[in-house]
Amino acid sequence: MVTAISIVLIIAALFMIVTVLLQSSDEDGLGALSGRSDSYFSKAKAKTLEAKLALGTKIAAAVFIVLSILLLIVK
Repeated sequence: MVTAISIVLIIAALFMIVTVLLQSSDEDGLGALSGRSDSYFSKAKAKTLEAKLALGTKIAAAVFIVLSILLLIVK
C-alpha cells in the first residue's frame, strides 16, 4: 500500500514539475504600474495551452498534497 502511494506521489510530483516548467513567465507585473490595460487576448485565455497547464499544475498539486497526507497517516 505504501509503495503504491509512493509511486503515485512521485508521478504527481514529476507531472507538477513538468507543467510548471512548460508555463511561460508572467511579465505583466510592471505593466500594471504604467497603467497598461488588458487586451482582448489576455482576457480570453481560458482555452489556451497556458490555462490548461495552470489547471494541470493545480490538479497535480492537490493530488500531491492529498497523497502526502495519506502517506503520513498510513505510515
